[in-house]
Amino acid sequence: MRPRHCAALAATAVAGVLAGCGAGAGPVSLRSSDGASEPHRSRHVASAPMRYDRGMGQLPQSTGGPRRPARDPSRNRDRPALRHAEQRQPGRSRPARDPRAIARRMVVEYGWSEYEFSCLNSLWIGESNWDPYAENPTSGAYGIPQSLPAEKMASAGSDWRTNPATQIAWGLEYIRVSYGTPCSANSFKLANGWY
Repeated sequence: MRPRHCAALAATAVAGVLAGCGAGAGPVSLRSSDGASEPHRSRHVASAPMRYDRGMGQLPQSTGGPRRPARDPSRNRDRPALRHAEQRQPGRSRPARDPRAIARRMVVEYGWSEYEFSCLNSLWIGESNWDPYAENPTSGAYGIPQSLPAEKMASAGSDWRTNPATQIAWGLEYIRVSYGTPCSANSFKLANGWY
């Protein structure tokens, strides 16, 4: 296949997916610059609909399986981070996603800036290095935000021991109530050695 035909096929496929008509659209015919169709060179668009996975930043190879029902956007409006904590993955012993990416989304939902996330990143690198299983052997502080006592995080979800989203939700709410912003919490930590 000649390069210009590859580009034409790719552009047609992308346009179909972006327009929402990629599923079952039938064959995509490659045409030369003079408009004549090339025999035996048509390709079929995949029969399964393609969806963009925002969490992973890529298009999945296959979308087999049922779609999730739409979420009620009014749930937990007053505590935005807790919506993420409720999106648990039962039965998983290790986090499926990067805790920093989860926290970055939650910080935005609180209306805080990227600068606030950089303060949160510094704070929690010092506390736990973003390890949801980090435990202070002396005090018993636990998780990404180093909750003391650790059981306080149960107010954000029953999976507080293993789910980074639950721990982050609890930690951000603690920071909001106690310090106002992650940068204020980090400043306090730098001055006092704890937060």
